[in-house]
Amino acid sequence: MLPERTTYEALYGDFRWDIPERFNIGTAVADRWAERAPDRICLQHFSPDGHHRGMTYAALAERSSAFAGGLAAKGIRPGDRVAILLPQGFETVIAHVAIYKLGAIALPLALLFGAEALEFRLRDAGVRAVVTNAFGFERLAEIRHGLEDLSLIVHVGAEGPAGTVSFEALEAAGEGPFTPVDSGPDDPALMIYTSGTTGPPKGALHGHRVLLGHVPGFQMHHEFLPQPGDRIWTPADWAWAGGLLNALLPALLLGVPVVSSPGQKFDPHMAYRIMAEMDVRNAFIPPTALRLMKSVDEPLQHYRLNLRTIGTAGESLGRETWEWVRRTLGITINEFYGQTECNIVIGSIGRLGVSRPGPIGKAVPGHAVAIIDADGHELPPGEAGQIAVRRPDPVMFLGYWNNAAATEKKFIGDWMTTGDLGRMDADGYITFIGRDDDVITSSGYRIGPSEVEDCLAGHPAVQIAAVVGKPDPVRTEIVKAYVMLRPGVSASETLALEIGGWVKSRLSMHEYPREVAFVDSLPLTTSGKVIRRFLRERAVAEAEAEGLVGA
Repeated sequence: MLPERTTYEALYGDFRWDIPERFNIGTAVADRWAERAPDRICLQHFSPDGHHRGMTYAALAERSSAFAGGLAAKGIRPGDRVAILLPQGFETVIAHVAIYKLGAIALPLALLFGAEALEFRLRDAGVRAVVTNAFGFERLAEIRHGLEDLSLIVHVGAEGPAGTVSFEALEAAGEGPFTPVDSGPDDPALMIYTSGTTGPPKGALHGHRVLLGHVPGFQMHHEFLPQPGDRIWTPADWAWAGGLLNALLPALLLGVPVVSSPGQKFDPHMAYRIMAEMDVRNAFIPPTALRLMKSVDEPLQHYRLNLRTIGTAGESLGRETWEWVRRTLGITINEFYGQTECNIVIGSIGRLGVSRPGPIGKAVPGHAVAIIDADGHELPPGEAGQIAVRRPDPVMFLGYWNNAAATEKKFIGDWMTTGDLGRMDADGYITFIGRDDDVITSSGYRIGPSEVEDCLAGHPAVQIAAVVGKPDPVRTEIVKAYVMLRPGVSASETLALEIGGWVKSRLSMHEYPREVAFVDSLPLTTSGKVIRRFLRERAVAEAEAEGLVGA
């Protein structure tokens, strides 16, 4: 638990890790609460028809143990990988908790994955069982023949297809006494694949301690949560590290009710409605979703919100969106940073004055973060380098699944490298510049895309935007922007020039986009990050077609 202090310096200096010798995520988030507060509500599900449902810790503990027993009866053993291919919902949580109790390894997967992406992860992980719904089963049917290790498919919802076992039947089969595995903090519990923004995804394997490692950052960006009345919701998929470890599991551990909502394409009006109807006090909303929420004018005139805190992560928030949240919703948003391999290691906390538009924040208590050079030496304030986290660290991954070479490459000495460029100022604030691969080299300048994208987001016609380097024979690269316009705004050459001038007048002559392309959508990962690699490939192809570079 994070000790409440009146200054960041005291908070960071006084913090000490207390990792027990035996720890199991499943028993910690369900059984321990069921013992001392069985009727306490842990989950609340929003339904568009207004028939919202709730679940107690006692029910979660009982049903997860029954489901774990059912998995064991079907031959699933400790160490086996069990995929969860479901949207937010009670069954998703029950399955997670059951897998941890059983000592198996949970593999959350997004329903948005196409068949090829899904098959890669299931084959690479050697998954033994999948828990899914009708939509997920349709995806599985395309690739089922190639998954030699898959022996069990558990179906949620209406009567399942042939060859599957219903969720309810598996629960019923496991009813009776069940003893959770007596796991240690370093025993494998969870595997999340990297988002694949820069290359093939890799399975980041985490021990049970990963949940404890997330608690300080989680409490920090929600201003010393839990407080009376706290209730948390996120539109982020629980298959993403952000949705699972920035919201769901830490909240369950700390006794904060979690609001779940049906899986759907993000809709700003629905987001406001969920938060209003469910009396959400704490929200984790990724930057892309926040930018989409800007399309609703004067939201507080239409929705009665009771928000206390908003946290955000996944990509750079930027000054424009930070100021919009403060101006429109009356909240100083707390940004934080991490990776699938080592999450929530940098953050802000407005209550202690650690919040500025632009920088992410400072190192979260319990984590040693630095800006280093290629040899692993810490750089002085103001110099750009790679963001790195020092081991040992309870939030850090155990390694990449079946990929020792990639695991070793991730470290320089005791520093886990992130591949992200940043700089730290004299006060300890860290500013994210961009992934090393994303930095644009133009006329000798190195340009981070995040600052340009943030500036573009401030233009009244722009909904969201992404920028990449397009090859250029004179400047090496030029900044090219791919822009999604706000509803009702029409694309034109005049608007493209106006948008370029907007950036030129606010940033600098070398950072403005010399080309602006209007698009209907941007390639996004399941966590809402722009896949700039795809846009770079598109820009290169454009340059080749124009004869600017050799094909």
